[in-house]
Amino acid sequence: MKLSTPELLLEARAQLGEGPAWDAAHKRLSWVDIYAGHLHLYDPKTNLDEKIEVGAPLGCAAPTRRGNLILGLGNGIATLSPGNAAGLKPVKLTWLAQPESHLPGNRFNDGKCGPDGRFLAGTMDNAEVEASGALYSYSPDGTIKTLIGGVRISNGLTWSKDHKTLYYIDTPTFKVMAYDYDLASGEIANPRVAVSTPPALGWPDGMTSDADGRLWVAMWGGAALTVWDPANGKLLEKIAVPAKNVTACAFGGENGTDLFVTSARKGLDTADLTEYPLTGSLFRLQTNVTGMPTFVFDD
Repeated sequence: MKLSTPELLLEARAQLGEGPAWDAAHKRLSWVDIYAGHLHLYDPKTNLDEKIEVGAPLGCAAPTRRGNLILGLGNGIATLSPGNAAGLKPVKLTWLAQPESHLPGNRFNDGKCGPDGRFLAGTMDNAEVEASGALYSYSPDGTIKTLIGGVRISNGLTWSKDHKTLYYIDTPTFKVMAYDYDLASGEIANPRVAVSTPPALGWPDGMTSDADGRLWVAMWGGAALTVWDPANGKLLEKIAVPAKNVTACAFGGENGTDLFVTSARKGLDTADLTEYPLTGSLFRLQTNVTGMPTFVFDD
């Protein structure tokens, strides 16, 4: 693999930058600052970053077939139209599901759309103590299913090249789990450990995959991205990033070979920020690797 040194795109100083997703139709990257409730739309050609305030904690955002965005918020799943949202306060959200209205201490965290047009998003205890979270699947027909329960910090998810395997991270387990994925029903089965990440590398956070089957995992607290072979669980690469808390990554760009990386300043002290002053920024690595595409919700 050929990988460039991480390039600084935006010194955003995000408290909890997360969830990059490439929108191929509009040639832009969406990403979120969770606690700030900010949805960012970044254009790599112009280096312009549009910020939309959604008025609630925002865990993730993913593009839809009609050009909207589907969101995992503090208290549910909703959609918005970026064209109608720009500059509006409050943003008009169309609510789709609120599966945890009985759990006010929970919020949605990482999520993305699958190759079957469903939206998968997970929740977590905002205090990061209780295993009260879950991974949900929301279908275009309005059906919502709980795929996994008892989750502490629902984080990275991605699919294999043939779309038959879902990979998933509950961060405190230090494991990437693999599940058989049924494209017709959206059900999962046969859980097994694909990767066990050593705690010395940091906490496994957001994740993506490439066309050769490798898993790319952001390491919270580890100032790095890691690349793994899920077939044998081996570490293939460790890529230094000039940010202490590396949170997520996604392939995109004109050829699907640019890797966009988010980071977060949450929990860092003065010494950490002195050593890693660019933490909270958005970065890009140019590669010779073709990433898996960002799938869209079939609205």
